[in-house]
Amino acid sequence: MTTPTKTAVTQSIPHPPNRVPVLGDVLGMDRKRPNQKTLWQFSQLGPLYRRTFLGGVHLTFAGSAELMREVIDEKTWQRHFARPYEKLVPIGRNGLFTAANDSEEWKRGHEVLIQGFVPAAMADYHDTMLNVVELTSQWLGDVRTVTDTTAMMGDTALEVIGRAGFGYSVGAFDTEATDRAAFAAALTRVFAYAQESAIPVVGKLVGGKRARQHAADIEIMKSTVFEVIETRRRTGQRYPDLLDRMMHPADGPALPDDDLVDQVLTLFVAGHETTGNLLAFATHFLARNPELAARVRAEAAAVSTDGRIAYEDVAKLEITDAVISETLRLWPTAPGFFRAAREDTTLGGYPIAAGEWVFILLLAVQRDPAVWGPDAEEFRPDRWLTDGFRPKPWQFRPFGTGPRSCIGQAFALHEAKLIIASLVRDYELDSTGELDVEENLTLRPSNLEVTFRRIG
Repeated sequence: MTTPTKTAVTQSIPHPPNRVPVLGDVLGMDRKRPNQKTLWQFSQLGPLYRRTFLGGVHLTFAGSAELMREVIDEKTWQRHFARPYEKLVPIGRNGLFTAANDSEEWKRGHEVLIQGFVPAAMADYHDTMLNVVELTSQWLGDVRTVTDTTAMMGDTALEVIGRAGFGYSVGAFDTEATDRAAFAAALTRVFAYAQESAIPVVGKLVGGKRARQHAADIEIMKSTVFEVIETRRRTGQRYPDLLDRMMHPADGPALPDDDLVDQVLTLFVAGHETTGNLLAFATHFLARNPELAARVRAEAAAVSTDGRIAYEDVAKLEITDAVISETLRLWPTAPGFFRAAREDTTLGGYPIAAGEWVFILLLAVQRDPAVWGPDAEEFRPDRWLTDGFRPKPWQFRPFGTGPRSCIGQAFALHEAKLIIASLVRDYELDSTGELDVEENLTLRPSNLEVTFRRIG
């Protein structure tokens, strides 16, 4: 397992005040909201700082576009599989997210899975996504105040990946489907455990009871995935979905059963949490900005036929696309990514030893006023509608970088645009609460209460 780098190189990278003898920079850490605390810390120490702990263990954080420009260079830097994600290895094993860099398991998995995200495949998933939108709408009814909109949007995203990915309904809006509730709850706890138990020193406080619950959650998730695959093998039926493409690839042999299980579970996890959170953040912003919501509504209505948006018309949703992009800029649901130096190098003028790693906090990079201007902290989707506007790769990377960036980016963006446009077309949104963001391995609105009132 990968551990934080220890190095003998003398460093002068800034660090937080009040370093404790022996223990190091343990004061001021936020167990519940570490990324938002890091964002604040940049305002005190600058765009690069480091915490050092007992034994010379370093946690280095970077938070500007120019620093990200340096570390996305694949010649000098590479993806680093860090402590928080190690906790996901027992779940995903050789899945696309948890497999080792350049491993044969990753290469073969990527070859098979990439076939599931080409335009022809996306067209196959579109009607299923629309059916889940209608399911969500039925659950909302004519008017409903949703006290946990993040959970609702997470259920919508989970149902999408279950049906479009594997031809399997997880019963997201079925009150009798206790298996769905158990699976969704297990997902949430797994992410929270991975985040908290990975923090140096603080992570030691996570007790044995939580560890046992974590093991039980993994079993719940694996049994659900096994049910999906075994049902498909038992029936022998073919479907226009992602699982069928993995079981019957166009080129080369199918994945071994163990790897197939890993990929399925990885995609269940990845296809649920981040997209659901993105939908919740976007809903919050639209509920607080009725004029913007009206523009999204008019745009969606203009391309709708019989209450449905066709696959080819999703690309025409430019205002909705701007809302999604601006949401991801301010609140990237995956708050950052880790990069390790392939060789001795520098970062921001400071020496970095080969093997040393840094965490790029997108939450800070994508609010860099040097790039986004004095209103960088404001939600302003119209910035994306300016003629010729297109951020550079080192200014906006909510889906990661390099060969290990998110393979499902097109799926997630298509899904998010379709769901937001469809719901805002049919409902007025209202919310009076302030945005409170909680963290596990992702960023998500906490206790987001939104009233959905059907139009017409």
